[in-house]
Amino acid sequence: MNNTAPTFARQDNLKFFRTLNSRVNNYFKENNIQKTGNWKLHLKAVILFAVFLTPYFLILTLNMPFWVMLLLSIVIGVGMAGVGMNVMHDGNHGSYSNKSWINKFMGGTIYVLAGNVYNWQVQHNVLHHTYTNIPGHDEDLDAGRIIRFTKHAEWHSFHRFQHYYSVFLYGLLTFNWAITTDFKQMRNYLKRKLSYGEPKSPKILWTTLIITKIIYISIWIVLPMLIGISWWKVLIGFFVMHYTAGLILSVVFQLAHVVDHTTNPSPNELGEMDNTWAVHQLYTTTNFAPKNAIVNWYTGGLNHQIEHHIFPNISHIHYGKIAKIVKETAKECNLPYYEYKTMRSAIAAHFKHLRDLGMKPELSV
Repeated sequence: MNNTAPTFARQDNLKFFRTLNSRVNNYFKENNIQKTGNWKLHLKAVILFAVFLTPYFLILTLNMPFWVMLLLSIVIGVGMAGVGMNVMHDGNHGSYSNKSWINKFMGGTIYVLAGNVYNWQVQHNVLHHTYTNIPGHDEDLDAGRIIRFTKHAEWHSFHRFQHYYSVFLYGLLTFNWAITTDFKQMRNYLKRKLSYGEPKSPKILWTTLIITKIIYISIWIVLPMLIGISWWKVLIGFFVMHYTAGLILSVVFQLAHVVDHTTNPSPNELGEMDNTWAVHQLYTTTNFAPKNAIVNWYTGGLNHQIEHHIFPNISHIHYGKIAKIVKETAKECNLPYYEYKTMRSAIAAHFKHLRDLGMKPELSV
């Protein structure tokens, strides 16, 4: 990971963001609505938390066959991913509510999803949103040696098969959060003195991490065992829950940035990027299934990734409305606006891109 942060162009293409920002602000002002969430988001939060937690309480209170427990574990995973994309995500961006304490509370739901607020805000809000798709700075592009997400990553012979095996590894995302990733990230981020908002004491951050992990393991593993569920059933159910959530989240994340259209620009020898930050988002981000009501509702607007990256402080429930403004403004400024009409086409594009990146560099076109 490169510790020298690149800087974005200051003069070129400023017209795009100035015009777009003015138009979007006028949209909210003329319609007399706030940029944060409303009753639609609150209702969605109730529904998704019900999907997430109801199966858990059923497992604890009812005597059921193991196969039913596994099915309920899958449902928990679906709810877990939904809460992450819709509630936790908006909360940590400060867009769930106009009240900071509500945003903090909703952002804190990441603790029941096996994550950590500090790590998420640094990795996602700072590194990913600021340095989107820049190799060495955006950690979403770093999968170690096992998956090659950019042409800048070192190639290994096993990458020829990555478009086949990657989907199986995607399911490990949140499982890794629970057991290893958070500890590694916190050590790395504190060493680099990274923060989001007001910096906190390392002692407080480490104490919070350890205590929340103990509580998490107690809720999802220890408690079911204490009430009499066999240890192996608990561990398998725990893994199935995480694998389901991890697979959903990973696929949704990858469709927005790791496809043919998006670029992976690097800074020049002076550490400068070619474009302004907002224009950079257009070149490195893509939308998918923008007209699909189910995808829109469940992914928390992450299929409108362009709108989210340019306006992360606006709740996802508004993205469908402001997307037309963003698209028209980009067209007027002769800038790209990448989107796949369906989720199927986006998935196909992602794995085709993985296949192309898996080819030996001198043999690829």
